[in-house]
Amino acid sequence: KRRMSLGRRALIALLPILRTVGGTQSRSLAFSTAPAALFASSSSSLASRGGVCRTSSVSWALAFACSVPSLRSASAVRAYSSAPSSCSATMEIAQFPCLSDNYGYLLHCKETGATAAIDTPEVDPYLEQLEKKGWKLTHILNTHHHHDHAGGNLGLKSATKCHIVGPRGEASKIPGIDTPVDQGDTIKVGNLVGNVINVGGHTKGHVAYYFEKLGVAFVGDSLFAMGCGRMFEGTYDQMYASLQRLAALPDDTAIYCAHEYTQANGKFALSVEPGNEALQQRMKEVADARSKGQPTVPTTMKLEKATNPFLRWDSKEIQKGFGLEGSDGLAVFSECRKRKDTF
Repeated sequence: KRRMSLGRRALIALLPILRTVGGTQSRSLAFSTAPAALFASSSSSLASRGGVCRTSSVSWALAFACSVPSLRSASAVRAYSSAPSSCSATMEIAQFPCLSDNYGYLLHCKETGATAAIDTPEVDPYLEQLEKKGWKLTHILNTHHHHDHAGGNLGLKSATKCHIVGPRGEASKIPGIDTPVDQGDTIKVGNLVGNVINVGGHTKGHVAYYFEKLGVAFVGDSLFAMGCGRMFEGTYDQMYASLQRLAALPDDTAIYCAHEYTQANGKFALSVEPGNEALQQRMKEVADARSKGQPTVPTTMKLEKATNPFLRWDSKEIQKGFGLEGSDGLAVFSECRKRKDTF
């Protein structure tokens, strides 16, 4: 009874913060600058993924709010908490800034102690996080060959003797690669199993790592919050097919992209779909978060499908603005990417 009472009081305290915009927009609960926690569509999904590692009444109330349809947003529920990482019973994700606008990620398996770096923009921030956490780096999972994603490979491998996994299509460009992978392959970080998705377009062999049981995808520079990667090597049809594969992931998948580009991407999104109310509200939340130095990553697939123009090829407003009413998705995506390149 006491636990329920505490939880009920915490939930009641949080209700004024939960904002319903038009009944369908996202809600943002910002408690600190550390990203993290809760992406869940129901209490059953929480249970199937090991539960969210929270012990306070406030955290219990957040989990409850996610599980009740009348309280859950149609786009996403995000909580920024005092915890420095996303956390479940089986894994923890540490997120930290690198270079000017990159994010570094460490994925840690609690059951085995295995830890993977998702890309390596630089060396020192990773070593500092590993020392802070008391973790040993066992893997590097590279998404593509660009220097701000693989530039720290050799330094980290020299310091930790870790195993490097990277895209098969770019194996000759991935420093220190041990295991090349591509679409349909699976990788393991301890007991955490990830599926490899080919998301070529930004670079020809770009891959993403999707951990289905965790509900987490690391997508590198293929998909951003309200944006997608510029096509340096790939083709429009290749990139469109890649984004279709990502869009097929469950709506509550947490999307970890590699850069803090959200505010700039959102300005372009508003220029091509100004009537999108979900987008308007999201930009207000993004502006508020960035003014406080808070990250806007991770996002969720549902939120991206509601606000990201590169996934909204069926939007009548976007099609009309491009003079492409009734056109297929590839044509709409291609025009959107061309406009973003010169925006």
